Formats: sequence, C-alpha cells, structure tokens
Amino acid sequence: MTPDRFFSLMLLLESRDAVTTQELASALGVSLRTITRDLNWLRDAGLPVAAQRGRLGGVTMLPGSGLDLTRLTPGERDHLSLMGLDEKQRAELDASIESRRAFSKIAAAQPRRVDELLSLTDVVHVDSRPWRQARASGTTPASLIGAMRRGRRLRIVYDSPRESCARDLVVDPYGLLAKAGIWYLVADCARVPRMYRLERITTWKEVDRPRRIRESQTLATVAAALTAQWEHNHAIEVSATIDQNQIERAQRIFGQRLVLDDDEESATGRKVTIRFLHLEDVRALLPFGSAITVHDPTEARTHLRELATNLAHHYAPSPTS
Repeated sequence: MTPDRFFSLMLLLESRDAVTTQELASALGVSLRTITRDLNWLRDAGLPVAAQRGRLGGVTMLPGSGLDLTRLTPGERDHLSLMGLDEKQRAELDASIESRRAFSKIAAAQPRRVDELLSLTDVVHVDSRPWRQARASGTTPASLIGAMRRGRRLRIVYDSPRESCARDLVVDPYGLLAKAGIWYLVADCARVPRMYRLERITTWKEVDRPRRIRESQTLATVAAALTAQWEHNHAIEVSATIDQNQIERAQRIFGQRLVLDDDEESATGRKVTIRFLHLEDVRALLPFGSAITVHDPTEARTHLRELATNLAHHYAPSPTS
C-alpha cells in the first residue's frame, strides 16, 4: 500500500460511520481484491479496523486509531489525497513540500517502539517514469493546476506528430492524468473526449468561460475510457512470428496490443497478433529486424519492405567513399 493510499483509506474510514468495500474501491480507484488486501494490512498492523456483514454493515474504524488528522492543514490533506504519484511527479505539481510536511506530521504522531520495523517509505522508493525518458518540454503540470481548479475553458496550441502544423483548439478540461511517467491533459474538444500530451502543448491560456463537461462524467471515468480505447481499439491486425528470445521484449514494447497464439508455438518462434492504430505504426517492428516475420496483411508486409528499402538506400555507401 502506498503512503498516500494509506492516508486516503484512513481518511475515508474515519470520516464515515461505515463504508462498504465496493465504495472504498471506487473512491480509491482500485480493485476489490486490492481493498481487501489493504484492510488486512491495516488489521495486521494493529489498527482497529472492523467489518460487519449485512445490509446495514460495512467497514469501520474503531476509536483509538492514533491518526490525528487535525494536525494537518486543508492543503496538506488535499495534497496527500493524490494517489500513485512518485516524488518527481509530486514535484512537477509543486506538491512535494506539502506532502512531505503532512507525512512528517503523521509519522510524528506515531511514537516508534525500539523493536519496530522501519517504515516501508524508508526502504521502498517508487519511480514510475519509463526508462531513458527524455527531458519533458512544453507545458508543465504545475502551470496548469490553477486553471484546472478554477474550472475554466482552455485555448491550447497542440503540436500533434500526425498533423503537418500545430492546431489551435478550445477544450473543456477534466484535469491532468499521469500515465506511465507521462502527463496528459484530459479534456473534451467539441464534446468529444481527448488526451493531450503536455509536452506537445506549446502554448495555452484560460478562456473567460466556465468549462462545459458532459453530465455524470469525471476525470477518473473519462481517463479510464480513453485508456481502454487506446489499448484495445485498432485499425489493423498484423499476424507474425516472433523469435522466442524476443517475446519478452515485444511484450514490453507492445503491451496488450500483442496477443500470443497458444496453439502456434515452436522451438524457434511464436505466432502472435499485434494490433496497430494505423498502418504507418508497423514501423515499430523494424528494430526487431528478422526476429519478427510478418505474414499478414499484405499491406503491412509491403509497407515494411518499403520502409526497409528506403532505410537501406539512405545508408548505402556513396559512390565517392
């Protein structure tokens, strides 16, 4: 359990008479299994958590938890409610100082026994950034926070890699999403949900009008729908065989877009299906060289051949060398 989820869970339990595990899971954005594991962890740690079955039952925190939330300022509580962020991401939101101050207040209220184990935060460090990530440019998360909290429309200039020039857009923001070490602005554009990478937002300004978001939609619901759409939607399915020693690497790169065929496995290769949003995206197979053999569709094979031919011509020895 992350420290911020611990705080949020404790806050929920202490602020309500009884709450169901489903309500806890929904509030914290985790599965029922995770909530059950967290509650068991609290009990094992000696915190007075009780659960009662039945229509009027639920999970409750008995008096004597020892977590004095009155020591925290409203700003400290607000910052600690941000779950799943590492220290770098908190710094990008200008939230790290408030978070550290709140954690220190909570820790100070819990006298340590001589034989007590070191806390998890002392021995575990979480860094959710991808490896070899380039330094982010463009808009920073901290610069947008004020506009997000004021609930204003935004006019952004977005430099999409699929467009020949940057686009001037008016969007209705739900908020910011940190996904795999990358920050996104989640917003409706002409009532259609979109995710915009902050590093590609070159300029922005507030529009003197309140945002108009769709009814019953929140940042969490819209982000979840967009993420699922990105992971599962595709325009082309590529059938291929991957060398056994490259399967793990391909799974890291393509994630859920790569599906293993359980019925097609040999000593040298594995039959797979890889889903791509656009035909142009099959260029991601080039770094694998001959370790991936594409079988279908024909247009994917043709496009890879054209890409490889152009690359070979580009690096061909010049006549004078």
